[in-house]
Amino acid sequence: MLVAGFPAEAFGTNCFVVAPGPGEQCVVIDPGIGVTDRLDEVLAEHRLQPAAVLLTHGHLDHTFSVTPVCGARGITAYIHPEDAEMLADPAKGLSTDLTALFGGRLEWSEPEDVAPLEDGLVLKIAGLELTVDHAPGHTRGSVMFRAPTADGRAGDAPLCFSGDVLFKDSIGRTDLPGGSMNQMMASLRDKVLTLPDQTVVLPGHGPETTIGRERARNPYLREALDAPRKGW
Repeated sequence: MLVAGFPAEAFGTNCFVVAPGPGEQCVVIDPGIGVTDRLDEVLAEHRLQPAAVLLTHGHLDHTFSVTPVCGARGITAYIHPEDAEMLADPAKGLSTDLTALFGGRLEWSEPEDVAPLEDGLVLKIAGLELTVDHAPGHTRGSVMFRAPTADGRAGDAPLCFSGDVLFKDSIGRTDLPGGSMNQMMASLRDKVLTLPDQTVVLPGHGPETTIGRERARNPYLREALDAPRKGW
């Protein structure tokens, strides 16, 4: 499996390109603000043709370039239904101060072809099989994408594109519209802590990590592991 990632111009949002190998079709995960030129370079370097755009959630820093990327190639954008409204109106996922920051500065249009993601769905696109884990907390429709191994070899580490659910040493904020710390803790307990320790985590922001490292060092995962189920 070929995985190429780079940070967006704004907020350091990681955009990933995933393909079975060079010269193949691929999926683009979370094309954020100002990524189109760099994305074109990555696609040309590896001779890749996008077949779909996958969105871990609806926040503008992860979705801003979805329409130009999809529109230029006639491909589908995938998002969980709970976050789909943010593709029509990004302000629904922003705080008042962030709305003021973005307001009037960025043009926006909704992609023409949008398809829903659901928990447990196995996406078979571009020669890939990616499992969808609905993991609300950062937003109501936050998801993670899992691949069984990085390149299909037995014993190779599985991958998890965690969006803003899990970062190295931290998690996504829960104070924006649609966020919930209770839901986040449940997602960490039921969707993250159940993954094998060797799983390589490719997050929405910051460097990669592993589930084993975060299980041992991330204070939020330790809290989710120790806390009782009652009340979540």
